[in-house]
Amino acid sequence: MAERSIKSEELLANWCAKGDRKSQKYLYETFSNPMFRLMVRYVRNDAEAQDLLVTGFTKVFDKIDEFEFRGKGSLGKWIRRIMVNQALMFLRCKKENFYLDEIDRKELVDIDRIESDLGAEDIFSLILELPTGYRTVFNMHLIEGYSHKEIAALLGITESTSKSQLNKARKQLQSKIIKTKTGYELG
Repeated sequence: MAERSIKSEELLANWCAKGDRKSQKYLYETFSNPMFRLMVRYVRNDAEAQDLLVTGFTKVFDKIDEFEFRGKGSLGKWIRRIMVNQALMFLRCKKENFYLDEIDRKELVDIDRIESDLGAEDIFSLILELPTGYRTVFNMHLIEGYSHKEIAALLGITESTSKSQLNKARKQLQSKIIKTKTGYELG
């Protein structure tokens, strides 16, 4: 979008709402990579994540006239919320379990005590190995910043189930980090 300078997210959203193709392309190119990573965190499959990304951006462009500018960063947050909802609807349609009742035999380990040389990509890969319910609540609470009340409403579970799933996700992730680092599994 070389011939125009983007003065604000509000202006960009207005141009997109008017059907300006260059603005829509700019918006897509700006947000597609982080939104793709977001989708992968929920569905684990690149092809499904790409499909969800396209569907999500279709919704973004269909609803862009509903966007309310609330300061710098609000457009990205608005797009992120649409993408998260798209991923959750997909998981519901696949009838993925949002919570597991299995007994978690792993001991709680203080992750701050682990001197890990694992990089962000390694930890990202371990998060992707979590069961769907654990991973979904983990992503929504710790990465997206949803409250347990919001998670419960969006997933159709109780707040206590959300908290339990987060705790189990943390324990399982801690165990995976220890196993990756030391080769030993907690049990």
